[in-house]
Amino acid sequence: MRLLLVEDDPMIGEQLLDLLRAESYAVDWVKDGELADTALQTQNYDLLLLDLGLPKRDGLSVLRALRARKQQLPVLIATARDALSQRVEGLDAGADDYVLKPFELDELLARIRALLRRASGRGEPIYEHMGISLNPATHEAMVNGQSVVLSAREWAVLEPLLARPGLVLSRQQLEEKLYGWKDEVSSNAVEVYIHGLRKKLGAALIQNVRGLGYMVPKQ
Repeated sequence: MRLLLVEDDPMIGEQLLDLLRAESYAVDWVKDGELADTALQTQNYDLLLLDLGLPKRDGLSVLRALRARKQQLPVLIATARDALSQRVEGLDAGADDYVLKPFELDELLARIRALLRRASGRGEPIYEHMGISLNPATHEAMVNGQSVVLSAREWAVLEPLLARPGLVLSRQQLEEKLYGWKDEVSSNAVEVYIHGLRKKLGAALIQNVRGLGYMVPKQ
């Protein structure tokens, strides 16, 4: 999954960047509201982690512009603004959830997972399909009850496919789940990771859709 982190504090930003990448998220980090708005208009993201007190353009302005464009990605506000009226204003502007600084990192990750589940139309916390089980909270993968070790990049390819069986994702869409702006993109990375997943999980799990991309079949 690809996230946009909007945080102007360098210490907090570095900490969150390391945390999220360790959880196999591809992350782009910007430090002001104008860059955030530009990124949201030019890139595709699965979730926005948004501070409110930003240089150049306030976070609420960024959020309102996002919703005015009818962009539906989940938004988690992470801010030190703790007044009830400010929390209400953020939620009414279109945020999906709100966490106050300083926050516990485990709680932040749990809220991110919950929002991503909701966005994919799922309620259950574990992906289970065709004998495959993925637990995003622990990064445990099982095949017919047997534990399988997946690399971070294999996980990043498999999770969006398994989250929505029957949905075709193009190679470019999968690359967006794998890489942030500063990452070097290998020309055949997606194919390499899918080949590895088929060897570990079974050849029938991920199917090629000629000219379109890849999908996990519904049944």
